[in-house]
Amino acid sequence: MLAIGFGIFLVVTAFRSMTERGIPFTFSFLFQEAGFTVSEGSLLAIEDGRLVWRPFTARDTYLQAFATGLYSTLRVTVVGILIATVTGVLLGVLRLSGNWLVNRLALAYVEVVRNTPLLVQMFFWYFAVLLKLPGGQQASTWYGGLIVSNQGAFLPWLVPTGPTGGFAAVIATALLLGAAAWLIARRLGRQRPVLTGIGSLLAVLGIGLVLSGLPFEVSTPELGRFRITGGIGLSPEFTAVLLGLVIYTSAFIAEVIRGAIQSIPRGQWEGAGSLGLRYFPMMWLIILPQAARIAIPPIGNLYLSLMKNTSLAVAVGYPDLFNIYRTISNQSGRSLEGVIITMIVYLVLSFIISALLNAYNRRVNLRWSA
Repeated sequence: MLAIGFGIFLVVTAFRSMTERGIPFTFSFLFQEAGFTVSEGSLLAIEDGRLVWRPFTARDTYLQAFATGLYSTLRVTVVGILIATVTGVLLGVLRLSGNWLVNRLALAYVEVVRNTPLLVQMFFWYFAVLLKLPGGQQASTWYGGLIVSNQGAFLPWLVPTGPTGGFAAVIATALLLGAAAWLIARRLGRQRPVLTGIGSLLAVLGIGLVLSGLPFEVSTPELGRFRITGGIGLSPEFTAVLLGLVIYTSAFIAEVIRGAIQSIPRGQWEGAGSLGLRYFPMMWLIILPQAARIAIPPIGNLYLSLMKNTSLAVAVGYPDLFNIYRTISNQSGRSLEGVIITMIVYLVLSFIISALLNAYNRRVNLRWSA
């Protein structure tokens, strides 16, 4: 309460200072033309009656610029959470491996990463690694069409062969069918609802796309004379931020998972061993489901930290929400209004992540305590 009261006091003081100097407190600037471009800016807009993604232009408004920054923040946050979770769980399991070499390598990874500032890690990946990669015809081509150069990472990707609106409608229909398959799987797969749901989801998505005539094709990156074309490109800025967030957060998730696993009573291990289960089936079927119940709350805090740490992306030039705010603030002079909008957006994102994790935690606890 003291911190909230102090924050309100600062805002009121700033508002009074602006009023005394004849500076109005208004958000009308949001509808003014931005006058700048964003390197990776994308907007969801309606053109010719279709919902399409288009690049952000200098003629768009400040409000659309904030939306572009929000999209960039969400993109790196969602991808980062997914990859960091998988990597962290794997590292947490390896930390308890009976193999001395595997155990020590996982320990070294965790200790080095946890004790190095995140900003320094982003600088390392951006300036010391990505920008030092070869470019043009000297770029490295890896298995599966992956191309890595100082222009970024380029991956094979699905591109629509027909109108974008029709492609979006097909994907939306497939997702709705997939959601229905998930609900059905929860009824049919009582013992393994997650695995059954994922299998049904993929099956229905595949059937829906096949019946729709497959309105897309796989675009593979190709080395051109001056630049790389095809596929989907991940800029050096996005790649550096994603690598930094994933590697840093996964080290903390690994320690949470390790502690949760070690808190499981020894009798559970012995009972699973008496059934003849090997290490990884035992871990996947018996130990990890119980450890997840303990690990979810602290992992939720790490997800929140990952989302808020995206603001460090300004150091490498990635156009996230905070970076866009800085540009708008310097250009329009609306620092107070801009920072209020930015803080509210981060607060709402934090509430959404917390609500989703709390709902999942309640569901898991009720199911396992029954």
